[in-house]
Amino acid sequence: MKTRILLIAFFAVASACSQGQNKNALAPKAFDDKLKATADATLVDVRTPEEFAEGHLAGAKNFDWNGGHFEHQVMGLDKTKPVFVYCLKGSRSASAAEKLRSLGFKQVYELEGGTSAWTAANMPLTKE
Repeated sequence: MKTRILLIAFFAVASACSQGQNKNALAPKAFDDKLKATADATLVDVRTPEEFAEGHLAGAKNFDWNGGHFEHQVMGLDKTKPVFVYCLKGSRSASAAEKLRSLGFKQVYELEGGTSAWTAANMPLTKE
């Protein structure tokens, strides 16, 4: 009985935590609208340089989450300005967003589903 209660409590806490972390995860159209409506926003692609070169959102900076220099790279950003992050599917950008928040960035938005969802919504990528 105690085990069952502990499991229920664990899942309730885990669910609440994950919901709180994703409060700024936006679907592609909402992400695009919010990005366009936000003055002084920084757009960060956390994929590898190779993935970035294959196509990325216009205006994005490439700070590879797995490259070992992510924290150093983002320290050059203004923590008071909004940061929009994305990756291929959403996993790396969720981790990067969590890291940004822990570093004191106040407004961090994630592209839900990453570039996979973005292109599925017929939204453009650029190679420029």
